Amino acid sequence: MAKNKAFFENLYHKYNRKDLVSPDPLEFLHRWTDTQDREIAALIGACFAYGNVKAITKNLNGIFARMPAPRTYVLTATPAKLNNDFDGFKYRFTTQREWCGFLLRLKTILKKYGSLEACFLSGLSPADANICRALTHFAHCLREGTDIHTLVPDPDKKSAMKRLNLFLRWMVRQDEVDPGGWQVSPRLLVVPLDVHMHRCARALGLTKRNSADMTTALDITRNLAKFCPEDPVKYDFCITRFGIRPDMDEKALTSACSADHASKKRRR
Repeated sequence: MAKNKAFFENLYHKYNRKDLVSPDPLEFLHRWTDTQDREIAALIGACFAYGNVKAITKNLNGIFARMPAPRTYVLTATPAKLNNDFDGFKYRFTTQREWCGFLLRLKTILKKYGSLEACFLSGLSPADANICRALTHFAHCLREGTDIHTLVPDPDKKSAMKRLNLFLRWMVRQDEVDPGGWQVSPRLLVVPLDVHMHRCARALGLTKRNSADMTTALDITRNLAKFCPEDPVKYDFCITRFGIRPDMDEKALTSACSADHASKKRRR
């Protein structure tokens, strides 16, 4: 059942807290104050945000131990150095070859555009209603000339592009949780949609669609924009904490919905 603005604002003020970030790849990003280091770390963290969250954080700990200054590391990377530093690398479906190819592709982008932000902005128009066009351009830039299919999905296949939308949330929004740094309006963001967020959104009445695709992500975003048009993805973190943190069961969110609905019926 659909909620009102007060419901989502209450969720935000109660659960959008830095101490509730862990376990999440987002927790790594607060290590870097320089935006150009943070954007590299954020993209890596988001691209590896698939699988068990404990495995994700263990993998990222190993990666960032080898590259404490992400931008400098990428710009000075060579195939020989990468293969030496990440010899035997494997994370679920991502192989050493794909991972090293991804870092070399980032190097090419940085040399061409100067930053990941500049690359993204080169695909954004002032007339755009959301980041979808720029996101497609950015994904194509990342994938060009290299096989990184487990890290960056093909944007032409109508994927929800959850991991890249998550990356954009981290880099565009700025509050106690999201560190920000990019000069892009948060009103353009699209909710990062996976199976977990899809279940929560359906329970909250934010969509009736059955597929966790880009069309559904846009549907959820439009409905959240009714409560906060200037920042529709504002509520993403507090909604998805339920079911990720061991002390915040997903059922508690739907229970809160039912209690809120029952309270409204009594007041009528």
